[in-house]
Amino acid sequence: MKFNHLIQINDPLNPLIDSLTREQLWHGLVLRAESPRLFMPHLDDCQLSEKSVDSVRRALRYGELVIQDKVIYLPQIQVIYEVPAQGEIPASRMSMTIEEPQAEILFVRFEYDDGKPEDIDGSEAFYDNFRRSAYQEADIDTIRIIREMTQRGSLH
Repeated sequence: MKFNHLIQINDPLNPLIDSLTREQLWHGLVLRAESPRLFMPHLDDCQLSEKSVDSVRRALRYGELVIQDKVIYLPQIQVIYEVPAQGEIPASRMSMTIEEPQAEILFVRFEYDDGKPEDIDGSEAFYDNFRRSAYQEADIDTIRIIREMTQRGSLH
């Protein structure tokens, strides 16, 4: 399943939405990678290793399931999550890219690729539609949490 969508961050026509700077948004996206439990309450634990300026390796624990992944940073532009094939989990990739089509008009493009072919039907297509919806809701929550943290002053 390949899937992508955009979330608008700043809207100068809507005074009810507090604008975020690129730096605030970037720090929020990095925080999601390095402190994912703030964004995913169903996650039991996250251990970071091999942390550098441009990447971090993680071990995410959901009950008995542990998923290893690598997060790559293209500073101020993109956060890429790469999950290598492990056990029954196929290789997959997700990215969050900051787009700025006009000065201070920010969007985040979320892109997913679970490594499976696109030509599926039946129950698999049904589950992919469900996954798309769940991913989109989780991404909306990510931006909401970044906004809340910025408003509280806990994100610079």
